[in-house]
Amino acid sequence: MPELSDPLLFTPLTLRDVRLKNRIVISPMQQYAAGTDGAPVEHHFVHYGRLAMGGAGLVFTEALCIAPEARLTYSDLGVWHDDFIAPLARLADSMRNLGTVPGAQILHAGRKASVQRPWQGYMPLTDEDRDARDEAPWQTVGPSPLPANPGWPAPRALTEAEIADVVAAHGAAARRCREAGFEVLDIHAAHGYLIHTFLSPISNRRNDAYGGDLAGRMRLALEVAAAVRAEWPGERPLFCRLSCIDDEPGGWTLEDSVVLARELGRLGVDVIDCSSRGLGQRGTPVVAPREQGFQVPFAAHIRRETDLKTMTVGLIMEPEFAEAVLKDERADLIAIGREALFNPQWPLQASVALLGDSAYERFWQPRDAWWLEKRARSLAAAATTATDQR
Repeated sequence: MPELSDPLLFTPLTLRDVRLKNRIVISPMQQYAAGTDGAPVEHHFVHYGRLAMGGAGLVFTEALCIAPEARLTYSDLGVWHDDFIAPLARLADSMRNLGTVPGAQILHAGRKASVQRPWQGYMPLTDEDRDARDEAPWQTVGPSPLPANPGWPAPRALTEAEIADVVAAHGAAARRCREAGFEVLDIHAAHGYLIHTFLSPISNRRNDAYGGDLAGRMRLALEVAAAVRAEWPGERPLFCRLSCIDDEPGGWTLEDSVVLARELGRLGVDVIDCSSRGLGQRGTPVVAPREQGFQVPFAAHIRRETDLKTMTVGLIMEPEFAEAVLKDERADLIAIGREALFNPQWPLQASVALLGDSAYERFWQPRDAWWLEKRARSLAAAATTATDQR
Protein backbone atom coordinates (compact mmCIF):
# COMPACT_ATOMS: atom_id res chain seq x y z
CA MET A 1 0.00 0.00 0.00
CA PRO A 2 1.23 3.53 -0.71
CA GLU A 3 2.32 5.67 2.21
CA LEU A 4 0.29 8.75 3.02
CA SER A 5 3.21 10.92 1.95
CA ASP A 6 3.45 9.37 -1.50
CA PRO A 7 3.18 11.76 -4.43
CA LEU A 8 0.01 11.29 -6.45
CA LEU A 9 2.20 10.41 -9.44
CA PHE A 10 3.13 7.20 -7.61
CA THR A 11 -0.31 6.39 -6.21
CA PRO A 12 -1.96 3.35 -7.84
CA LEU A 13 -5.09 3.76 -9.93
CA THR A 14 -7.64 1.02 -10.63
CA LEU A 15 -9.60 1.21 -13.89
CA ARG A 16 -12.31 -1.45 -13.97
CA ASP A 17 -10.36 -4.54 -12.86
CA VAL A 18 -6.94 -3.34 -14.03
CA ARG A 19 -4.64 -1.85 -11.40
CA LEU A 20 -1.94 0.55 -12.53
CA LYS A 21 0.92 0.81 -10.05
CA ASN A 22 1.27 4.54 -10.73
CA ARG A 23 -0.22 7.33 -12.86
CA ILE A 24 2.57 7.43 -15.47
CA VAL A 25 1.71 6.19 -18.96
CA ILE A 26 4.00 5.80 -21.94
CA SER A 27 2.06 7.24 -24.86
CA PRO A 28 1.74 5.41 -28.20
CA MET A 29 4.57 6.46 -30.52
CA GLN A 30 5.11 5.05 -34.00
CA GLN A 31 8.45 3.32 -34.47
CA TYR A 32 8.31 2.69 -38.24
CA ALA A 33 10.28 -0.50 -37.65
CA ALA A 34 7.91 -3.28 -38.74
CA GLY A 35 8.46 -5.32 -41.83
CA THR A 36 6.16 -4.73 -44.77
CA ASP A 37 3.98 -7.58 -43.43
CA GLY A 38 3.14 -5.42 -40.40
CA ALA A 39 4.50 -7.91 -37.86
CA PRO A 40 6.66 -7.03 -34.83
CA VAL A 41 10.40 -7.52 -35.16
CA GLU A 42 13.14 -7.76 -32.55
CA HIS A 43 13.28 -3.97 -32.29
CA HIS A 44 9.77 -3.89 -30.83
CA PHE A 45 10.51 -6.46 -28.14
CA VAL A 46 13.63 -4.60 -27.03
CA HIS A 47 12.02 -1.15 -27.33
CA TYR A 48 8.86 -1.95 -25.37
CA GLY A 49 10.80 -4.08 -22.91
CA ARG A 50 13.08 -1.12 -22.21
CA LEU A 51 10.06 1.13 -21.65
CA ALA A 52 8.39 -1.48 -19.44
CA MET A 53 11.48 -1.64 -17.24
CA GLY A 54 11.47 2.15 -16.93
CA GLY A 55 8.81 2.09 -14.24
CA ALA A 56 5.61 3.37 -15.89
CA GLY A 57 2.31 1.94 -14.71
CA LEU A 58 1.02 1.52 -18.28
CA VAL A 59 2.93 1.26 -21.56
CA PHE A 60 1.09 1.52 -24.86
CA THR A 61 2.34 0.05 -28.08
CA GLU A 62 2.43 2.27 -31.10
CA ALA A 63 -0.82 2.36 -33.05
CA LEU A 64 -1.73 -1.02 -34.52
CA CYS A 65 -3.32 -0.50 -37.92
CA ILE A 66 -6.65 -2.19 -38.54
CA ALA A 67 -6.09 -2.80 -42.28
CA PRO A 68 -3.14 -2.70 -44.71
CA GLU A 69 -4.55 0.47 -46.27
CA ALA A 70 -4.99 1.96 -42.77
CA ARG A 71 -1.22 2.23 -42.29
CA LEU A 72 0.68 5.48 -42.40
CA THR A 73 3.77 3.81 -43.86
CA TYR A 74 4.90 0.40 -45.02
CA SER A 75 6.66 -0.01 -41.64
CA ASP A 76 3.68 0.30 -39.30
CA LEU A 77 2.56 -2.51 -37.02
CA GLY A 78 -0.66 -4.25 -37.98
CA VAL A 79 -3.55 -6.03 -36.30
CA TRP A 80 -5.68 -6.79 -39.36
CA HIS A 81 -5.26 -10.57 -39.37
CA ASP A 82 -5.35 -13.34 -36.77
CA ASP A 83 -1.74 -14.17 -37.65
CA PHE A 84 -0.78 -11.07 -35.63
CA ILE A 85 -2.23 -12.44 -32.39
CA ALA A 86 0.69 -14.73 -31.48
CA PRO A 87 3.53 -12.20 -31.94
CA LEU A 88 1.49 -9.47 -30.26
CA ALA A 89 0.81 -11.85 -27.36
CA ARG A 90 4.54 -12.38 -26.99
CA LEU A 91 4.97 -8.61 -26.90
CA ALA A 92 2.21 -8.10 -24.32
CA ASP A 93 3.50 -10.94 -22.14
CA SER A 94 7.02 -9.51 -22.23
CA MET A 95 5.81 -6.07 -21.14
CA ARG A 96 3.72 -7.57 -18.33
CA ASN A 97 6.57 -9.78 -17.11
CA LEU A 98 8.83 -6.73 -16.96
CA GLY A 99 6.50 -4.93 -14.59
CA THR A 100 4.00 -2.84 -16.54
CA VAL A 101 0.42 -3.13 -17.73
CA PRO A 102 0.52 -3.67 -21.52
CA GLY A 103 -1.74 -1.45 -23.59
CA ALA A 104 -2.45 -1.24 -27.32
CA GLN A 105 -3.84 1.45 -29.58
CA ILE A 106 -5.78 0.81 -32.81
CA LEU A 107 -5.84 3.13 -35.81
CA HIS A 108 -7.04 3.84 -39.31
CA ALA A 109 -4.85 6.60 -40.77
CA GLY A 110 -7.46 7.70 -43.32
CA ARG A 111 -6.31 10.43 -45.68
CA LYS A 112 -2.93 10.64 -43.90
CA ALA A 113 -2.04 7.10 -44.97
CA SER A 114 0.37 6.16 -47.77
CA VAL A 115 3.28 8.35 -46.70
CA GLN A 116 7.04 8.04 -46.44
CA ARG A 117 8.78 7.36 -43.14
CA PRO A 118 9.55 10.62 -41.31
CA TRP A 119 13.26 10.59 -42.11
CA GLN A 120 12.41 10.08 -45.81
CA GLY A 121 10.24 13.19 -45.90
CA TYR A 122 6.91 12.19 -44.30
CA MET A 123 5.16 13.20 -47.52
CA PRO A 124 2.78 11.16 -49.69
CA LEU A 125 4.36 8.21 -51.47
CA THR A 126 5.10 8.73 -55.16
CA ASP A 127 6.29 6.72 -58.14
CA GLU A 128 9.84 7.61 -57.07
CA ASP A 129 9.27 5.68 -53.84
CA ARG A 130 7.97 2.77 -55.88
CA ASP A 131 11.13 2.78 -57.98
CA ALA A 132 13.55 3.36 -55.09
CA ARG A 133 12.10 1.03 -52.42
CA ASP A 134 9.29 -0.89 -54.11
CA GLU A 135 6.80 1.11 -52.02
CA ALA A 136 3.95 2.08 -54.30
CA PRO A 137 1.41 4.65 -53.12
CA TRP A 138 -2.10 3.46 -52.40
CA GLN A 139 -5.49 5.13 -52.52
CA THR A 140 -6.37 6.86 -49.27
CA VAL A 141 -9.90 7.28 -47.94
CA GLY A 142 -11.84 9.78 -45.87
CA PRO A 143 -15.30 11.19 -45.28
CA SER A 144 -14.97 13.56 -48.26
CA PRO A 145 -12.55 13.91 -51.20
CA LEU A 146 -10.55 16.67 -49.50
CA PRO A 147 -6.75 16.33 -49.28
CA ALA A 148 -5.07 16.58 -45.89
CA ASN A 149 -2.73 19.32 -47.12
CA PRO A 150 -2.34 21.37 -50.30
CA GLY A 151 -0.76 19.28 -53.02
CA TRP A 152 -1.55 15.97 -51.33
CA PRO A 153 -3.63 13.33 -53.14
CA ALA A 154 -7.35 13.60 -52.54
CA PRO A 155 -8.82 10.67 -50.59
CA ARG A 156 -11.75 8.71 -51.92
CA ALA A 157 -14.94 9.29 -49.95
CA LEU A 158 -16.05 6.13 -48.19
CA THR A 159 -19.45 4.70 -49.02
CA GLU A 160 -21.80 3.81 -46.19
CA ALA A 161 -21.11 0.13 -46.84
CA GLU A 162 -17.36 0.77 -46.56
CA ILE A 163 -17.93 2.71 -43.34
CA ALA A 164 -19.64 -0.37 -41.94
CA ASP A 165 -16.54 -2.37 -42.90
CA VAL A 166 -14.32 0.13 -41.06
CA VAL A 167 -16.45 -0.20 -37.94
CA ALA A 168 -16.28 -4.00 -38.15
CA ALA A 169 -12.50 -3.85 -38.66
CA HIS A 170 -12.10 -1.85 -35.45
CA GLY A 171 -14.15 -4.47 -33.61
CA ALA A 172 -12.06 -7.30 -35.06
CA ALA A 173 -8.87 -5.45 -34.10
CA ALA A 174 -10.15 -5.15 -30.53
CA ARG A 175 -10.82 -8.89 -30.45
CA ARG A 176 -7.28 -9.63 -31.58
CA CYS A 177 -5.85 -7.27 -28.96
CA ARG A 178 -8.00 -9.04 -26.36
CA GLU A 179 -6.77 -12.44 -27.46
CA ALA A 180 -3.19 -11.17 -27.45
CA GLY A 181 -3.55 -10.33 -23.77
CA PHE A 182 -3.39 -6.54 -23.77
CA GLU A 183 -5.10 -5.14 -20.68
CA VAL A 184 -5.90 -1.60 -21.88
CA LEU A 185 -7.05 -0.49 -25.33
CA ASP A 186 -7.01 2.99 -26.86
CA ILE A 187 -9.06 3.98 -29.93
CA HIS A 188 -7.17 6.60 -31.98
CA ALA A 189 -9.71 9.24 -33.00
CA ALA A 190 -7.32 12.21 -33.22
CA HIS A 191 -4.56 13.88 -35.23
CA GLY A 192 -6.29 14.07 -38.57
CA TYR A 193 -6.67 10.32 -38.96
CA LEU A 194 -9.87 8.70 -40.18
CA ILE A 195 -12.20 9.07 -37.21
CA HIS A 196 -11.06 12.64 -36.56
CA THR A 197 -11.75 13.63 -40.17
CA PHE A 198 -15.34 12.44 -39.76
CA LEU A 199 -15.69 14.51 -36.57
CA SER A 200 -14.43 17.81 -37.93
CA PRO A 201 -16.66 20.01 -40.13
CA ILE A 202 -13.51 21.13 -41.93
CA SER A 203 -12.82 17.67 -43.36
CA ASN A 204 -16.34 16.20 -43.35
CA ARG A 205 -18.60 17.67 -46.03
CA ARG A 206 -20.97 14.72 -46.28
CA ASN A 207 -24.72 15.17 -46.48
CA ASP A 208 -25.70 11.65 -45.44
CA ALA A 209 -26.07 10.09 -41.98
CA TYR A 210 -22.30 10.41 -41.35
CA GLY A 211 -22.06 14.14 -41.97
CA GLY A 212 -23.83 17.41 -41.47
CA ASP A 213 -24.61 18.26 -37.86
CA LEU A 214 -22.63 17.20 -34.80
CA ALA A 215 -24.64 14.03 -34.31
CA GLY A 216 -23.96 12.92 -37.87
CA ARG A 217 -20.27 13.70 -37.67
CA MET A 218 -19.96 11.81 -34.37
CA ARG A 219 -21.72 8.74 -35.71
CA LEU A 220 -18.60 6.90 -36.91
CA ALA A 221 -16.73 7.51 -33.65
CA LEU A 222 -19.66 6.22 -31.62
CA GLU A 223 -20.22 3.19 -33.84
CA VAL A 224 -16.53 2.32 -33.57
CA ALA A 225 -16.60 2.71 -29.79
CA ALA A 226 -19.65 0.44 -29.54
CA ALA A 227 -18.07 -2.20 -31.81
CA VAL A 228 -14.82 -2.11 -29.85
CA ARG A 229 -16.52 -2.24 -26.46
CA ALA A 230 -18.52 -5.27 -27.63
CA GLU A 231 -15.28 -7.15 -28.30
CA TRP A 232 -13.30 -5.72 -25.38
CA PRO A 233 -13.78 -7.47 -22.01
CA GLY A 234 -15.95 -5.68 -19.49
CA GLU A 235 -13.23 -5.92 -16.85
CA ARG A 236 -10.65 -4.11 -19.02
CA PRO A 237 -10.60 -0.31 -19.49
CA LEU A 238 -11.10 1.43 -22.81
CA PHE A 239 -9.46 4.75 -23.72
CA CYS A 240 -10.22 7.05 -26.65
CA ARG A 241 -7.70 9.57 -27.97
CA LEU A 242 -9.28 12.82 -29.13
CA SER A 243 -7.93 15.94 -30.72
CA CYS A 244 -9.89 18.12 -28.32
CA ILE A 245 -9.63 21.12 -30.63
CA ASP A 246 -8.78 21.61 -34.29
CA ASP A 247 -7.47 25.10 -33.51
CA GLU A 248 -8.70 26.19 -36.95
CA PRO A 249 -11.60 28.51 -37.83
CA GLY A 250 -14.83 26.57 -38.17
CA GLY A 251 -13.27 23.40 -36.82
CA TRP A 252 -13.87 20.95 -33.99
CA THR A 253 -14.09 22.65 -30.59
CA LEU A 254 -13.51 21.77 -26.96
CA GLU A 255 -17.24 21.89 -26.31
CA ASP A 256 -17.74 19.42 -29.17
CA SER A 257 -15.25 17.17 -27.40
CA VAL A 258 -17.26 17.38 -24.17
CA VAL A 259 -20.42 16.30 -26.01
CA LEU A 260 -18.58 13.42 -27.68
CA ALA A 261 -16.86 12.37 -24.46
CA ARG A 262 -20.19 12.08 -22.67
CA GLU A 263 -21.56 9.87 -25.45
CA LEU A 264 -18.40 7.76 -25.44
CA GLY A 265 -18.76 7.33 -21.70
CA ARG A 266 -22.27 5.97 -22.15
CA LEU A 267 -20.84 3.37 -24.54
CA GLY A 268 -18.22 2.18 -22.05
CA VAL A 269 -15.19 4.38 -22.68
CA ASP A 270 -13.41 5.00 -19.36
CA VAL A 271 -10.66 7.51 -20.14
CA ILE A 272 -10.37 10.33 -22.66
CA ASP A 273 -6.80 10.54 -23.94
CA CYS A 274 -6.59 14.30 -24.50
CA SER A 275 -4.51 15.60 -27.38
CA SER A 276 -5.20 18.30 -29.98
CA ARG A 277 -4.88 19.52 -33.54
CA GLY A 278 -3.35 17.53 -36.42
CA LEU A 279 -6.13 17.91 -38.95
CA GLY A 280 -3.83 19.41 -41.57
CA GLN A 281 -0.06 19.56 -41.22
CA ARG A 282 1.33 16.80 -39.05
CA GLY A 283 1.92 18.14 -35.56
CA THR A 284 4.67 15.76 -34.47
CA PRO A 285 7.53 17.08 -36.66
CA VAL A 286 6.48 20.73 -36.35
CA VAL A 287 8.81 22.91 -34.30
CA ALA A 288 6.57 25.40 -32.50
CA PRO A 289 6.82 27.48 -29.32
CA ARG A 290 4.83 25.23 -26.98
CA GLU A 291 5.09 25.24 -23.21
CA GLN A 292 5.29 22.18 -20.98
CA GLY A 293 1.86 20.66 -20.55
CA PHE A 294 0.27 22.79 -23.26
CA GLN A 295 -2.56 20.26 -23.61
CA VAL A 296 -3.35 19.95 -19.91
CA PRO A 297 -6.23 22.48 -20.09
CA PHE A 298 -8.12 20.17 -22.46
CA ALA A 299 -7.86 17.24 -20.04
CA ALA A 300 -8.86 19.50 -17.15
CA HIS A 301 -11.94 20.80 -18.96
CA ILE A 302 -13.22 17.38 -20.06
CA ARG A 303 -12.55 15.95 -16.60
CA ARG A 304 -14.52 18.78 -15.02
CA GLU A 305 -17.45 18.62 -17.47
CA THR A 306 -17.92 14.84 -17.62
CA ASP A 307 -17.85 11.79 -15.36
CA LEU A 308 -14.80 10.44 -17.17
CA LYS A 309 -11.18 10.24 -16.21
CA THR A 310 -8.67 11.98 -18.46
CA MET A 311 -5.09 11.45 -19.54
CA THR A 312 -2.95 14.39 -20.57
CA VAL A 313 0.15 14.57 -22.74
CA GLY A 314 2.24 17.32 -24.25
CA LEU A 315 5.92 18.09 -23.56
CA ILE A 316 5.67 16.98 -19.94
CA MET A 317 9.26 16.63 -18.78
CA GLU A 318 9.48 17.63 -15.10
CA PRO A 319 8.21 15.30 -12.35
CA GLU A 320 7.21 18.28 -10.23
CA PHE A 321 5.00 19.60 -13.03
CA ALA A 322 3.37 16.20 -13.54
CA GLU A 323 2.67 15.96 -9.81
CA ALA A 324 1.11 19.44 -9.77
CA VAL A 325 -1.27 18.48 -12.60
CA LEU A 326 -2.55 15.54 -10.59
CA LYS A 327 -2.66 17.46 -7.32
CA ASP A 328 -4.72 20.21 -8.94
CA GLU A 329 -7.12 17.56 -10.33
CA ARG A 330 -6.50 18.58 -13.92
CA ALA A 331 -5.98 14.99 -15.09
CA ASP A 332 -5.90 11.45 -13.72
CA LEU A 333 -3.01 10.09 -15.79
CA ILE A 334 0.19 11.65 -17.11
CA ALA A 335 1.32 10.41 -20.52
CA ILE A 336 4.98 10.73 -21.43
CA GLY A 337 5.97 10.53 -25.07
CA ARG A 338 9.19 11.83 -26.53
CA GLU A 339 10.66 12.35 -23.07
CA ALA A 340 10.52 8.57 -22.66
CA LEU A 341 12.49 8.13 -25.89
CA PHE A 342 15.09 10.55 -24.54
CA ASN A 343 15.08 8.90 -21.12
CA PRO A 344 13.34 5.50 -20.87
CA GLN A 345 13.99 5.58 -17.09
CA TRP A 346 11.97 8.80 -16.63
CA PRO A 347 9.33 7.21 -14.36
CA LEU A 348 11.93 5.71 -12.04
CA GLN A 349 14.01 8.88 -12.02
CA ALA A 350 10.84 10.84 -11.26
CA SER A 351 10.38 8.72 -8.13
CA VAL A 352 13.83 9.75 -6.89
CA ALA A 353 13.17 13.39 -7.78
CA LEU A 354 9.96 13.40 -5.73
CA LEU A 355 10.87 11.03 -2.89
CA GLY A 356 14.64 11.06 -2.61
CA ASP A 357 16.80 8.00 -2.10
CA SER A 358 13.96 6.08 -0.38
CA ALA A 359 12.48 5.59 -3.85
CA TYR A 360 15.19 3.09 -4.75
CA GLU A 361 13.95 0.50 -2.29
CA ARG A 362 10.27 1.17 -2.92
CA PHE A 363 9.99 1.52 -6.68
CA TRP A 364 13.15 0.28 -8.41
CA GLN A 365 13.91 -3.32 -9.20
CA PRO A 366 16.08 -4.80 -6.40
CA ARG A 367 18.84 -5.76 -8.81
CA ASP A 368 19.25 -2.05 -9.68
CA ALA A 369 18.21 -0.54 -6.35
CA TRP A 370 20.91 -2.40 -4.43
CA TRP A 371 23.64 -0.74 -6.47
CA LEU A 372 22.07 2.70 -6.62
CA GLU A 373 21.29 2.92 -2.91
CA LYS A 374 24.90 2.05 -2.18
CA ARG A 375 26.09 4.72 -4.60
CA ALA A 376 23.73 7.28 -3.02
CA ARG A 377 25.11 6.54 0.47
CA SER A 378 28.67 6.83 -0.80
CA LEU A 379 27.97 10.15 -2.47
CA ALA A 380 26.24 11.45 0.66
CA ALA A 381 29.15 10.37 2.83
CA ALA A 382 31.64 12.00 0.49
CA ALA A 383 29.64 15.22 0.54
CA THR A 384 29.56 15.21 4.35
CA THR A 385 33.30 14.62 4.53
CA ALA A 386 33.99 17.45 2.11
CA THR A 387 31.82 19.79 4.17
CA ASP A 388 33.54 18.83 7.43
CA GLN A 389 36.98 19.48 5.92
CA ARG A 390 36.16 23.04 4.89
